[in-house]
Amino acid sequence: MRLTVLEHGHTPDVRAELNEFRRREGGVPDARAMLSYRPELFGRPFREAVHAALHGPSDWSPAEREFLATFVSAQNQCRF
Repeated sequence: MRLTVLEHGHTPDVRAELNEFRRREGGVPDARAMLSYRPELFGRPFREAVHAALHGPSDWSPAEREFLATFVSAQNQCRF
């Protein structure tokens, strides 16, 4: 399900950034559009949580954590 707000609900500056990304990469992944929409409510806290999970203290090496993230993304048919 694709949320319409992720296509049309961004502020003008974020919309310009996404349009540049779309021009350069050929499209904007849903995850990027979602993290850019109202970043103060979701994007920044989510990025901080992901950073802590991938780079914070752990028994797993950074490479093992990145591999797990890659595997989960592939299972979800996501490019990230």
